[in-house]
Amino acid sequence: MRLLYSLLIRSYSFAVFIASHFNEKARLWHKGRQNVFKHLKQSSATPKRWIWFHAASLGEFEQGRPVIEAMKKKHPEISVLLTFFSPSGFEIRKNYELADCVAYLPSDTLIHAKNLVSLFRFEAVFFIKYEFWFNYMYVLQKQHIPLYFISARFRKNQHFFSWYGSWFRNQLANVSHFFLQDQGSADLLDSIGIKQFTVTGDTRFDRVASLANTAKRFEKIETFIGNDNLFIAGSTWPEDEKFLLEAIKQLPQNYKIILAPHDVSDSHINSLQKQLDNNHQLYSQFDANLYCKILIINSIGILSQLYQYARFVYIGGGFGNNIHNIQEPVTFGCPVIFGPNHENFTEAVDLIRLEGAYTVSDQATLNSIILRLASDNKFREDASLVCKKYVGQQIGATNKIMDKLKDRF
Repeated sequence: MRLLYSLLIRSYSFAVFIASHFNEKARLWHKGRQNVFKHLKQSSATPKRWIWFHAASLGEFEQGRPVIEAMKKKHPEISVLLTFFSPSGFEIRKNYELADCVAYLPSDTLIHAKNLVSLFRFEAVFFIKYEFWFNYMYVLQKQHIPLYFISARFRKNQHFFSWYGSWFRNQLANVSHFFLQDQGSADLLDSIGIKQFTVTGDTRFDRVASLANTAKRFEKIETFIGNDNLFIAGSTWPEDEKFLLEAIKQLPQNYKIILAPHDVSDSHINSLQKQLDNNHQLYSQFDANLYCKILIINSIGILSQLYQYARFVYIGGGFGNNIHNIQEPVTFGCPVIFGPNHENFTEAVDLIRLEGAYTVSDQATLNSIILRLASDNKFREDASLVCKKYVGQQIGATNKIMDKLKDRF
């Protein structure tokens, strides 16, 4: 089974190589791994103590970041290796100041796993959320290097819990400890005999709470809003936008609108502009002397802090594979709306139940909830209080993890 798994990994790498000739993301993925071991060897040349953190992409990095910061604060002498699977994580965080080495994760073959682990004097390794790389997990266990999962979450439909999943279940025994997001994940692990876990919650809440407490002002945004209210549609895709552009017509006159698409390429921004009337501006070209109803954010890196100005928010992705991060707006007390594909996110499911978030599946339901949140102040304020209370209950996962590890470090 391990041989078959390794063959699948090699096949995936070859498929990415083929795709790299005509796909930019695949090109970055392939190119970033071409000389990765040379980069890793140079970084590991000095006999330092190392901790390794691995994240799939930017969102998972933000979940691991509070633990990295806590670990460096407690043990500044320990060096950090930070690896990414995806270019969207690596390209944005390749200069992360608390990491002594940032690299792409070499593909998960046995030879790569053995080579990487042999280069560094690892004290411990932390994989974040769903990063199950079974050859790395196997080699780490054989080398007696502790492996921890941060903010892990399990679902019934994963192969670990299927009738054919015995080999995959056995690989979980190579993990020293799972720090889980929720009790449901704990129950699933317990059902297959995995006992080394603690329910600590999602460390991402610690990160977004910290960001909320230190959010800076944006004068251009404040000028744009003026004395009006603000609705933000964040991390949207075309599947979201076809409903949103119709739904925002329901908003009262005293509402301004920020559209912050996930794709900020010129081609997509131009396409979005063609669907709007002339009553809009781009953030990069904002002119305070010109009135506009809609502001399009055509840059990255500021959206998480813009939520401080919103009354309520729409989060994109739910009409595609999965919703994007709702924790950032919720931390500012913003009720959130999103599409139907949200079941993989504990906070989304919880907040729908608590009536701090709302899921929509068609134009009519989106129009209705946007209108109600904009026009019914008590309804919106009650939902906002739900969000604030929920975040307050979730904060503290990082401290729980560090407390559990205090005898190890």
